[in-house]
Amino acid sequence: MTSEEIGYRGPTACAAAGITYRQLDYWARTGLVEPSVRPAYGSGTQRLYSFHDVVVLKIVKRFLDTGVSLQNIRTTVQHLRERGFRDLERMTLMSDGATVYECTSPDEVHALLQGGQGIFGIAVGVVWRDVESALSQLHGERVDTGETLVGHNPADELARRRNRAV
Repeated sequence: MTSEEIGYRGPTACAAAGITYRQLDYWARTGLVEPSVRPAYGSGTQRLYSFHDVVVLKIVKRFLDTGVSLQNIRTTVQHLRERGFRDLERMTLMSDGATVYECTSPDEVHALLQGGQGIFGIAVGVVWRDVESALSQLHGERVDTGETLVGHNPADELARRRNRAV
């Protein structure tokens, strides 16, 4: 089963990303991080977040914790959406507090550090693995049937694909 076939309800997404349900709800209602598997259609429906959504939630949380403005975080999330999340786990996001930069090589990180100002970085691969680990301990839901999955690790399918590609 692929990670695209699994969704995570709000409480699970919150636990894996380290955020409150109030934050999750606000970010969904304001369009910062909307659930890509199933949005809420009024009261009683359950939002379902994808694995990538949960990774982005955790990235947003980390940036907020370091004082990056919500406006800059929105710009970053929009950039990640536009680029389609490909190679997300190989990326480092850097911020000087005013701007967020995407770095995909050590040379790009080094060039930013040469500016002399304080820089905060998020190695997205580390966040990716943290979310994988957290979700492997939590409940997921099959998108097609609604069946609850306990301890499903989305990395299993990704690892199989990587090994086949080599």
